[in-house]
Amino acid sequence: MPDDETQSPFPSQTRTLSPATPADDRTRTPAAKTTAPKSSRAAAGPSPWLLRLVTLGLVLTALNLRPAITSLGALLEEVQDGLHMSGSVAGVLTSVPPLCFAVFGVMAPRLARRFGPGAVVCAGMIAITAGLAIRPFAGGAAGFLAASALALMGIAVSNVLMPVIVKRWFPDRVGSMTGLYSMALALGTSLAAAVTVPMTSALGGSWKTGLGIWAVLAAAAILPWIPLVRDRSGASGRPAAHHRDTPALRITRSRTAWGLACFFGLQATAAYITMGWMPQIFRDAGVPAGTAGVLLAVAMAMGVPLAFVIPRVATRMKSQGPIVVLLGSCGLIGYVGLYLAPAGGAWAWALLLGISNCAFPLALTMIGLRSRTGAGVVRLSAFAQSTGYLISIPGPLLVGVLHQHSGGWGLPIALMAGLTVPQTVAGILAGRDRTIEDEC
Repeated sequence: MPDDETQSPFPSQTRTLSPATPADDRTRTPAAKTTAPKSSRAAAGPSPWLLRLVTLGLVLTALNLRPAITSLGALLEEVQDGLHMSGSVAGVLTSVPPLCFAVFGVMAPRLARRFGPGAVVCAGMIAITAGLAIRPFAGGAAGFLAASALALMGIAVSNVLMPVIVKRWFPDRVGSMTGLYSMALALGTSLAAAVTVPMTSALGGSWKTGLGIWAVLAAAAILPWIPLVRDRSGASGRPAAHHRDTPALRITRSRTAWGLACFFGLQATAAYITMGWMPQIFRDAGVPAGTAGVLLAVAMAMGVPLAFVIPRVATRMKSQGPIVVLLGSCGLIGYVGLYLAPAGGAWAWALLLGISNCAFPLALTMIGLRSRTGAGVVRLSAFAQSTGYLISIPGPLLVGVLHQHSGGWGLPIALMAGLTVPQTVAGILAGRDRTIEDEC
């Protein structure tokens, strides 16, 4: 992928040492090294320990971007009973994540320019920790929703900044680093789905404790970002002037950006329906609660290996359309099976839907591929994710309403299956070999 950082809001420290740099160092005299200006040494690139710290921060952050949602999906029935929620209100609850991601995600680029991306992600992890710790004990549905929104606000800004941080710190390894944090994200998603129910039982059987315990993992993710809080490169001053010298991208004119936003939104719709409702679909079909949670974990766990493989494969292809078609076909088959034999083929449907949900790391990879510059990645990431999550808001809510009024899961599953068609079409459009700079 072209590596043009001239328009990036993070112009400094974006490249590691080039192969020529060590040779240049050897040609200098000791005195030359001693008198070399600090700016020259800074331009060489970030130190290895700093890159390792950023890598650790990416992994720990990614682990915390979904447990707030999948842990709730595993205990949704208990939360409904404990807070006296109707099916429609529960549908609103499952629609809160994409709403928060759409509203707060659009703020991430501006916050990153002002305070630096490390500081914003650190603040996001603090918000996740506080929200997860408070929401089980807030009392009542309103307090639960407010605390959930706080956690989801932290997730939203971190969601948008992950591709930005990868582009900035690892410009020559976009595919592999996107795969790494996507794999960690899938691992955190599946882990929360698998262990929330048994962990709740082990901790005394209270759903409040089972949800609140995930704040501990979120607190651990704060630590790697603390040394980067004062990293203000790209936050103000010189980068702002740099932006004034370059024409702003009119991203809404790009068909590729709109295709990517629609693809992102429809895959997010499928993902949040799966995370919010799939365990309940299996439970209503006669599957035990613990097994239903494990089935969700299996679906999410498919993203652990595939989230690492798909971005690496995608970066080697001129067009990502074939991958989009493959993932959409798996989703369609999975939904048809879930409609016909939800309990009998539960494991197969969970596997297929898990493969289909790997459209998420593919979408993140295409965000990095569809722009030539760091500034373009910032704009495209914010636009695609915020617009996409806005598109995904009605899906989980509509599933809850259809289920409540139809008394079964036939209509909701038909809706899920039908959405795979426009998702595939939008993904093919977004996967074409072009960049937004060519269209804006």
